[in-house]
Amino acid sequence: MLDNKVTIENNDKHSLVGVWQMVGYYNYLDNKVSDSFMSSDTYKQIKIYSPNKVMWSRLNKQDSTDWFGYGNYKTTDSTLVETIVYGSNSMNKAIEKSNEFHFELILNENTFNQIELDENGDRILAENYIRIE
Repeated sequence: MLDNKVTIENNDKHSLVGVWQMVGYYNYLDNKVSDSFMSSDTYKQIKIYSPNKVMWSRLNKQDSTDWFGYGNYKTTDSTLVETIVYGSNSMNKAIEKSNEFHFELILNENTFNQIELDENGDRILAENYIRIE
């Protein structure tokens, strides 16, 4: 359940509303960064957040598979939950299993990290973004 008080306090500090570009990934081992990968001109991902909606698209020039998604999102001071309503054919196959994606959220004024956790709550992978608008 989303705690509105926490969300309002978080949104007063920083907000996801805007346009974000992924700058890279972190892979984790034992909750520590084990390696990282930077985005490039051949691999890009953009996320756009309105006050309640999210849309994202990915370009991977080395792969002909299209990836995009659209849906709703909610945040607390440390979590991001995206509920994807529809997307590309590849994404639609993924959301048939589950359309709700839970992440640990580290949000600053012009950067954010969405971190995937395993069933034990350990970090697996982070997508790292910068605000571009």
